[in-house]
Amino acid sequence: MTNAEPYRNRIELLQGTLDMLILQSLQWGPMHGYGIAQAIRVKSSEVLQVETGSLYPALHRLERQKWVKSEWKLTESRQRAKFYQITSKGKEQLTADHDRWQTMVRAIAAVMEEQRS
Repeated sequence: MTNAEPYRNRIELLQGTLDMLILQSLQWGPMHGYGIAQAIRVKSSEVLQVETGSLYPALHRLERQKWVKSEWKLTESRQRAKFYQITSKGKEQLTADHDRWQTMVRAIAAVMEEQRS
C-alpha cells in the first residue's frame, strides 16, 4: 500500500461546507469540539472526518461571526471543555447555506446525469 492509499477515498471539505456541517451539528444541542467532529463522522457513515486543524479554526471563525457562542463547562468525564451553541444568527445562516447547498446538489446531479446519457 502506498502512502497515498489511505487518502484515496478522503473527501476534503470546502470552508463553507464545513461551517454548514458544524452549524447543522449544533442544531442537536451544545457540543464541544470533539463531539462536533464525532457527530459529523457518525452522521456521514464515517465518510467525513474533520481534522482538529480544520475544526477549531472554523469554530473560532463562526464565533467571530456570531453564528455560535461558547461557554466553558465540564464534560461527562469531568474535564473542562469549551461547548459551542448555535445562535439565532447562526440558524439564519444555516438556512441560507442549506438552500445554496440544495441548489448546488441539483446542479451537480443534472451535470452528472447528462454525462451518463
